Amino acid sequence: MAKNQLKKVAVSIGGALGKADRKAHQVVRAGALARKELADISKQVEALKRQLQKTTKRLKKALS
Repeated sequence: MAKNQLKKVAVSIGGALGKADRKAHQVVRAGALARKELADISKQVEALKRQLQKTTKRLKKALS
C-alpha cells in the first residue's frame, strides 16, 4: 500500500516538474523573441534618426 502511494506522489511530483520545465522553456523562448524584436526596433529607430538628420540638413540648406 505504501509503495502505491509513493508511486502516486512521485507521478504527481514528476508532472508538476514537467509543467514547470515546459513553462520555463516558454518564458526563455519568449525572452529570446523579445530581445530579437527589440534589436529590430533599435535598428529602425537608428535608420529614422539618420533620415531625420539628412532631412534637417536639407531643410536648413534650403532655408538659408
